[in-house]
Amino acid sequence: MEAIKEKTPPNGRTGTFSQTEIGQMGNKALLEAYRETGDPELKWALVLRFTEMVRRVAVQVCGLYSGFAQLDDIISEGLLVLLNAVDKFDPSKDVKFETYVSKRLRGMVIDLARHQDWLPRQVRQKSVKLNRAAEELAIQLGHTPDSQEMADFLGVSKEEYASMLSETAMSGLLSFESMLTSGPGRGLAAPGQEDQPEELYEEQELHEVLRQGVASLREKERLVLSLYYEKELNMKEIAQVLNVSAPRVSQIHSRAIQHLRLYMKQYLEA
Repeated sequence: MEAIKEKTPPNGRTGTFSQTEIGQMGNKALLEAYRETGDPELKWALVLRFTEMVRRVAVQVCGLYSGFAQLDDIISEGLLVLLNAVDKFDPSKDVKFETYVSKRLRGMVIDLARHQDWLPRQVRQKSVKLNRAAEELAIQLGHTPDSQEMADFLGVSKEEYASMLSETAMSGLLSFESMLTSGPGRGLAAPGQEDQPEELYEEQELHEVLRQGVASLREKERLVLSLYYEKELNMKEIAQVLNVSAPRVSQIHSRAIQHLRLYMKQYLEA
């Protein structure tokens, strides 16, 4: 930080960092420079470095449900989240800025979807029907029902059930996220709560149960979730990796989320 202090005039303003110097700074150094000086030019330089991450998140969501928002709308919201994240990020926490930003961006997408009147009533109703059927059948069978069991229970063909999963993909994901974040003292810690011991413990416990739930998935379902959430590939890219169609990837993703919803519901209602 000595180099930064040397470049900072007494009035707290900068302007002595050239574009070349800014370009040579790593993300951490740039963040420290901004926190030290408050120079908006440094803030925007950092934000612009993460616009590609915003775009990837936006493309992922639009690929999961084509009727959700416009790509430009999600990117615009994402830039606002980035600007806020630069000011809110606490470097004393043992979390990388990139990880912090990614978490907030995904939270933004969920909030945007919740507040947008983007999902037809028929799709919402179909999603509720699927969730209720999965819960009821799981109780009857004593295990998470497979696709054929769900199709038989609903009185449709396996192909029709697969189509229903694709159609309700985004709704199912929102339902799952809602379940994780609802209820007093439950769910993932919200931004600003990470430093509270109780919330931190509950978040760690929830992550462990979620990890166990993921481990209980089929190999292909785990692979799709890994490619989607860890590698941040969109549905078309995952389809190319697995050599299947994008709708098929969406079905596998929805099936995995449905399984995790049933698995987590037992923990959250215990």
